[in-house]
Amino acid sequence: MEKDNQDRTAVRLKGVGDGLCVTLDPAQPPDYLQEELARLFRRMKHLAVNARVTLDIGEPDGYEELTEKLGNFLKETFGVGSVSVPSGKKLMPEERIREQDMDHSWRHSNSDVLMLTGRVRSGQKVTARKHLLLLGNVNPGAEVLAGGDVLIIGSLRGVVAAGQPDNREAIVLALDFQPTQVQIGGIVAAGLPPSLGKLTEFAHLENDTIIVEDYLETAPFGRLPWPEVR
Repeated sequence: MEKDNQDRTAVRLKGVGDGLCVTLDPAQPPDYLQEELARLFRRMKHLAVNARVTLDIGEPDGYEELTEKLGNFLKETFGVGSVSVPSGKKLMPEERIREQDMDHSWRHSNSDVLMLTGRVRSGQKVTARKHLLLLGNVNPGAEVLAGGDVLIIGSLRGVVAAGQPDNREAIVLALDFQPTQVQIGGIVAAGLPPSLGKLTEFAHLENDTIIVEDYLETAPFGRLPWPEVR
């Protein structure tokens, strides 16, 4: 299977309590799963050392050899403290899982999205504690910052900083993507080449480099099985 055609959501990492939970798609080749684990844990650097990691395959039986192999890889390569699998996990009908996930998402989420309408003019600065959604334009000389994602439903022509100070998973999206400077986490890019036409593009981090891609063509979240709180 070609890497470009593989599902980049096959391995997902999130913090749970004082540990880490990694969700794995067992349909993917083991070498690919290991490669994606390495990509995610490299970003964590020292935070992975002595961490408690749970590997969630999504199936109760039949993948013991795979979880053992990946667990040993994490211990030897990144120094994690312990690796386990969910205890007493039972399979549930997919529709019921979706209902529980949606119920948890919408009833118990503190998304803290700052949603604004209008134009951010030159010299103005807008700051959001988490995600920022602007229905309008960001003019040259204006600045928008957020602790999470920045979504501009309009033209982005000023300075934008997402994922502040250290959220490397944040994205910047605009219907007309022409910023003078983009920052995600601690990585900054300026002088990005303009698009050939007005495209809905988004910027994200990949290997410590800010990459800009066509959002509709890439569909970064299109393969998620159901909506998740971001």
